[in-house]
Amino acid sequence: MAVRVERTRQRISSDRLARIASRLLKASALCALATVSSGGEAHVNTMYFARGKPWDLVWISAADSTHSRHLRANPSAAIAVYDSHQRWGGSDRGIQVFGRARQLAGRSGREALECYARRFRRDERVLRRFVPYRLRPRRMKLFDEGELGTGTFVVARVNRDGTLVWEWTEAYRDNALRDPLEDQARTRDRARHRAGRRQGAPE
Repeated sequence: MAVRVERTRQRISSDRLARIASRLLKASALCALATVSSGGEAHVNTMYFARGKPWDLVWISAADSTHSRHLRANPSAAIAVYDSHQRWGGSDRGIQVFGRARQLAGRSGREALECYARRFRRDERVLRRFVPYRLRPRRMKLFDEGELGTGTFVVARVNRDGTLVWEWTEAYRDNALRDPLEDQARTRDRARHRAGRRQGAPE
């Protein structure tokens, strides 16, 4: 039987989501930026980035690069960050960030450049040659098998104040490889949920 993707009731608190997301974003200075052309053609670009406040991701680039031109026509963008030293069979981890991105100028541009310079060696000759960009997240998808479990992805909404709010959890299931202990844990979770409902506890 093929692997299935199931939505589960595994809720994650906002504080825990923030801790996991922060750790995942620190795992690498490189990211992959996905953009879409005005004609709907996908594009990806590898680049260095820095994290602003609260969850803004900033970078510098040439204004006439392909991904920069895409953002002028369509600000929808996504960024993936992951530790490239991971090996197959380990506890995998990574984060995907979805939102809208744009070129910055004025005060916001200067703040983005300062943020970028704090993470990397300040070199005014480099900073003057490029323009700053920012992706402001609306949603994140967290993947941390050591923290969340094998094959488990957690999707969180990013509120305006920076609070991360759990939306849903996805678990990749394969009956041929199912762990009996995981089955037992899910059975206990379902039993507790049913007991809570009988007692009138909120879901």
